[in-house]
Amino acid sequence: MSVTINAHQLGRLIDKVRGHVGNEYVEVLHGIRLDVDATHLHAVASDRFTIAAARYRLNDDQQGQAPWARTIPADWLKPLREWTGAHGGGDTITISTEPGRLIFGTEHTDIRIPVTDDQEFPNWRSLLGRIAANIPTKFAFPAVDSRMLARWDDTDDVLRVHVTTDLTALMVFGEDFVGAQMPKRYTGLGPSGESTFEEALAQWPTLDDNNEALADMATEMPAERKPHWEAASSIPDMVESLLQQTLRSTSDLLGAPSEDPGATASYATAGVNAWSAYRFLAALHQADPRLAAQTVAELGEELDAGDFSETAWDIAEAAGHDPQKWHDDYEAHLKKLAEKRAIKQPAA
Repeated sequence: MSVTINAHQLGRLIDKVRGHVGNEYVEVLHGIRLDVDATHLHAVASDRFTIAAARYRLNDDQQGQAPWARTIPADWLKPLREWTGAHGGGDTITISTEPGRLIFGTEHTDIRIPVTDDQEFPNWRSLLGRIAANIPTKFAFPAVDSRMLARWDDTDDVLRVHVTTDLTALMVFGEDFVGAQMPKRYTGLGPSGESTFEEALAQWPTLDDNNEALADMATEMPAERKPHWEAASSIPDMVESLLQQTLRSTSDLLGAPSEDPGATASYATAGVNAWSAYRFLAALHQADPRLAAQTVAELGEELDAGDFSETAWDIAEAAGHDPQKWHDDYEAHLKKLAEKRAIKQPAA
């Protein structure tokens, strides 16, 4: 099983979908799926929240072959893209399979990527087809310049979008933001040269047309398999975590045994710190949403790395404090508590 494609087109296929690759906690989505049918080579990627499929039409002498698919693991995408880019754009690359391998080869060199031959992948044709099938046929279908979409990146974390009519502006709403973007005139879809939804959909006849079943990416995509504990890396996750910790600590504090002042102090401290962190995060998000998002992401990486205690020690010293004295004082405090408990509970 093999197909050929020039280096430029293969690079474009990878680049078009690479930003949608899922993380390592969803193994089947952690890579780009190469999917060959009777007429096209497709590159497909999804991170559970977005899905993207790009295609390249096969030469006539390659059409009609039996369909096949393999997933390029995410760790191989960078070396594959660099290898592809090192060739001239017009160089022919043959993509073929052998047991446990996906092979990209030219006349003089090749790169062999280990793959799982029977690895499953979500039925992207069915999912996209059902999404499209439930869009009204007369739905407004304006074209937008994708480069302009990046201009909305510095507005809010969440934007709501409303398509008005075919040749009028796209409305964009944020929490404290509103804007609009004019469409881009586009022709070329379909025999009439008009940019209509029906004609655009007609260019993808391989998508499953089943409007009886609504598509729900949230439930149909494979679930993440995260470790038992992982630091929040987004503002919504961090807010949820801090509020949970506040309430949990309060509950633990009320139920703590009165004869254990250490546990009571620990629960109280955890609750106070969680609530304080939430209030500071809320204030930072109000003042600078992008800085808040960046800080939470960096904090998540630091907590997952586990070396933040050493970093805090260094920062304390640099600020002119004496962390060694803090440590010694705390150890002395714990020793006194232990002595008091021993007095109250004499040996039998």
